[in-house]
Amino acid sequence: MSGFFGRYDYQMDGKGRVSLPSAFRRAAGSERFVLLQWQPPALTLLPEATWEGVQSRLLDYRRSQPEAWNEVMAIASQAVEVKPDKQGRILVPAWLQNAASLDGAVRLVGNIDRIEIWNPAAFEAAMSVRTEDFRRFASQIFG
Repeated sequence: MSGFFGRYDYQMDGKGRVSLPSAFRRAAGSERFVLLQWQPPALTLLPEATWEGVQSRLLDYRRSQPEAWNEVMAIASQAVEVKPDKQGRILVPAWLQNAASLDGAVRLVGNIDRIEIWNPAAFEAAMSVRTEDFRRFASQIFG
């Protein structure tokens, strides 16, 4: 089975490093990731292969929508490449920690083709908001 599933609570150390669950490292199939915040409040960690698709779509968007130049540049300028160290930890730059309100406890959440890094309280708040649309969506997926 491939993909990222589940949620794991970890502590970020004083240097801004957080461990990736071994299941997530195995599912990535690569040692390189791109970390960014494109949808607050969470950070998104994309495996190299997933990032390549996003990057291609960003280029297509910038070429076809010249007025989107600044939006594409904003996304690209805050993306950083990260690679797990020998202990499976990645470094989250301080400015991304601040953007996602990460301090100490973090929740790593599998989201099929990507990993999201959340402040645990923000994750709980986001998951408490469900709409009737979700029930329709869920029944279309699960039958």
